[in-house]
Amino acid sequence: MTQEQGTVHWGHEALHLEIVLDGDGSPRLTHLGLPGEARRIRGASLPLVEVTAAGHGRAWSGNRLVGTALGGRLRHRSHRATRDGDWHTLTVQLADPETGLVAEVTYRSPDGVPVLRSEVVLRNEGDATLHLESVSSLVGPLADGPEAIDGADLLWAENDWLTECRWQRQPMRVTSPVHSGRVSNGHGKAGFALNGQGTWSSCGRLPMGGLTNRRTGRTWVWQIEHNGGGWRWECGEHDKAAYAALFGPTDTHHGWRHPLGPGAEFRTVPAALCFSAGGGPDAAFAALTRYRRAARRPHADHRRLPVIFNDYMNCLMGDPTTEKLLPHIDAAAEAGAEYFVIDAGWYDGENGGWWDSVGAWEPAASRFPGERGIHEVLDRIRERGMVPGLWLEPEVIGVRSPMAKSLPDEAFFRRDGVRVTETGRHHLDLRHPAARAHLDQVVDRLVGEWGVGYLKLDHNIDPGSGTSAHPGETPGAGLLGHNRAHLDWLDGILDRHPHLVVENCSSGGMRWDDALLSRLHLQSTSDQQNLDLYAPIAASAPTAVTPEQGAVWAYPQPEDSLDEVAFTMANALLGRIHLSGRIPELEPEARALVHEAIAAYKAIRADLPHAVPSWPLGLPAWDAPWIALALRTPAITYLTAWRRPGTDDSATLHLPHLRDTAAAVDLLYPSVSRAASTWTPDTAELSLTLTTAPSAVLLRITPTDPGAL
Repeated sequence: MTQEQGTVHWGHEALHLEIVLDGDGSPRLTHLGLPGEARRIRGASLPLVEVTAAGHGRAWSGNRLVGTALGGRLRHRSHRATRDGDWHTLTVQLADPETGLVAEVTYRSPDGVPVLRSEVVLRNEGDATLHLESVSSLVGPLADGPEAIDGADLLWAENDWLTECRWQRQPMRVTSPVHSGRVSNGHGKAGFALNGQGTWSSCGRLPMGGLTNRRTGRTWVWQIEHNGGGWRWECGEHDKAAYAALFGPTDTHHGWRHPLGPGAEFRTVPAALCFSAGGGPDAAFAALTRYRRAARRPHADHRRLPVIFNDYMNCLMGDPTTEKLLPHIDAAAEAGAEYFVIDAGWYDGENGGWWDSVGAWEPAASRFPGERGIHEVLDRIRERGMVPGLWLEPEVIGVRSPMAKSLPDEAFFRRDGVRVTETGRHHLDLRHPAARAHLDQVVDRLVGEWGVGYLKLDHNIDPGSGTSAHPGETPGAGLLGHNRAHLDWLDGILDRHPHLVVENCSSGGMRWDDALLSRLHLQSTSDQQNLDLYAPIAASAPTAVTPEQGAVWAYPQPEDSLDEVAFTMANALLGRIHLSGRIPELEPEARALVHEAIAAYKAIRADLPHAVPSWPLGLPAWDAPWIALALRTPAITYLTAWRRPGTDDSATLHLPHLRDTAAAVDLLYPSVSRAASTWTPDTAELSLTLTTAPSAVLLRITPTDPGAL
């Protein structure tokens, strides 16, 4: 870190941050980019932290949460830079002399990665309580001047059950048009903003966004690292500069308020902002992938990438029994699966109706008859060389479950003193010791006593705004408290069971966020049952999860054509294979295609945890006839290409990282494909022909002169 008169410089070889201190001590983040760039944002006038509280609003009224009175009064008190291994940290302390509010901003960045992570801690050193209504996690300038804004496109991802991870792109000027007349300084009332709500952090949209320059490729991508739906980001124009402001829950959008009494502290949810000087969104997502790997909790699963069979999707669909499971266990083992997960339906339920009676998590004797019960199945999984796993939905208790009566009211979400009920279920509040003790007992029994090595943690209800567990607590504040207790509970079970593999699922991808993925090992990408519609989800998944954590269903059916079997298997080959489907019923040729896909995956999986993604045809549109995903290491590029019905049999794929590089293109899967390809080094274009639709292939592209890289 260096400091000129009134300027703080901080960063490393891949990231440079500049904070200018005005004459009165007001700090402004004026540059975030590469070292040596002369790119100070001249119009940057936003403070490092934006805060609203009752009695302390904004200087310019509207839908935005920037330009706040409290934020504008914060003055620089001190700053310090530290280093912890590969992580660089800058802590800036600010204070408002009028109210006694102190804000401590902590910026962190892993060495060599152009990503800035930010958290803010507020502390009240005054005499009166401040009733907080919004606090920014990160505020940053992105682009300076009308020309840069004219050339900028906003990025965001629509996200819904069965249609996850659909990236959208539109010019920033659509939502921040040029103003004229009295309003000439870019101070609009709205700008572009997205919000998450409820307990599903990604229901509607992913907690991510971005801004990219169409001409230069300069790109920013951001994520809010919060496991609940109480988040907001806005991107707009302020003083002729583009900015992004990232928040956790707010009063306006989530009913969140927090009383900050004298001596009390409040910590925001973390957020991260990623940067690339060129290369467009691909380069930014590559940097974000490296950051996610650096920031997450280490686990052997991230290196091993075992193949998982799960009996749910297009298979038993929540109706497992000993009789039905045994042939699938044998077929999964023969195909090369290393984990076998029994999904929903294994637990006891009155009169076969398990949805509103879950909570005790005991096996259903009717499904697993005999002296050994479910342990006969678990033992068979182990005998076939696989690790057994179970599905669990820990945060819910069915209204007919005995646990609904045995646990106290205070262990559940409540509003106005009434226990919340959603689709026949109550929601546990993991801040309460009885709720946490119950779940700890369940997990310790399944893992410690039964020997289960994999848990698929699902979450299939949204109980609304949150819970008011204490007098004066808003539901949004109660939800944030539960969200944080949920993360603490997960840390606890992983501390006690360090070899346990845990999958994050929530009606497919409805809780797809980096707070959970920094701890859990796999992300369920979708519940989509149509193999053709799964392709754009699988291809887009590495924008929101590292490839080695993105679980994609591969579910061949006996009625599928051989092309369709290869297509569904190819969906998962650059992520994590969640094998399913009716494999025991497949004809020999189809079963051979399944076995070949697993073998091909095992041959390349050691490279995937070190690879970064790119999209040779651009981020996939939902209805795109051709789709492509590349994962590249310094030495090898793997590429999956999909052709869906209704288009020409040839496409041109762009791989700019291999420009002017002679390379060999090898077909890895399926070996029976009649795919034809031609590589043109000087234009970095791969011409690919697939004669049938639907069809998909996995290719390996290797430079013939490695020294050219």
